[in-house]
Amino acid sequence: MASTLPQRDRLKVLPFVLRSARTKAERVSKDRAGNIEMMKIKHEASERHVLTITVDNEAGILAKIAGLFTARGYNIDSLTVADITENHAVSRITIVTHGPPAVIDQIHAQLDRLVPVHKVIDLTEAGDHVERELALVKVSGTGDARVEALRLAEVFRAKVVDTTTSSFIFELTGTPDKLDRFVSLMRELGLVEVGRTGVVGMMRGATGV
Repeated sequence: MASTLPQRDRLKVLPFVLRSARTKAERVSKDRAGNIEMMKIKHEASERHVLTITVDNEAGILAKIAGLFTARGYNIDSLTVADITENHAVSRITIVTHGPPAVIDQIHAQLDRLVPVHKVIDLTEAGDHVERELALVKVSGTGDARVEALRLAEVFRAKVVDTTTSSFIFELTGTPDKLDRFVSLMRELGLVEVGRTGVVGMMRGATGV
């Protein structure tokens, strides 16, 4: 449809139209660049990282940290938390997560910006460290299966903390891989249920976090 504006007014409107078109084109270009960058991140190899976070021991801090992960689509493989000071003022949170290096860097930076957070350390990046997890494993069985469960428990240095004539509860401490192997073997011998604490970690050597 032909414009009803006088030519002089049309000339005044033209720069505004051009600026709007240029702004829209720039916005589309940025969106495309952002999508390409996210695709690159998604295609990078996923890495396992263990993060330790010292925080003020106050109500809601755990929800804030968990919410930061869920809101951005970051996955938490395990999470443990406990207060670590005599006056119960500071807690230590250990999180195991997976992601490409760029995503791990984003997680680290966003955790650092949370007000109650004192310090964030990526144990995986920091160097040689110790990881441990505790599991309770209930196995039900009789006869040869019961004997084999006890034999494997001895190999894995698992302790019997409860027993009946047809079941055991084993307590096992070690690396996540060790616990995974033990649970996998128990599945063939009458595994009933498993409870795991999640990973805790600490740097080797004399210095602390």
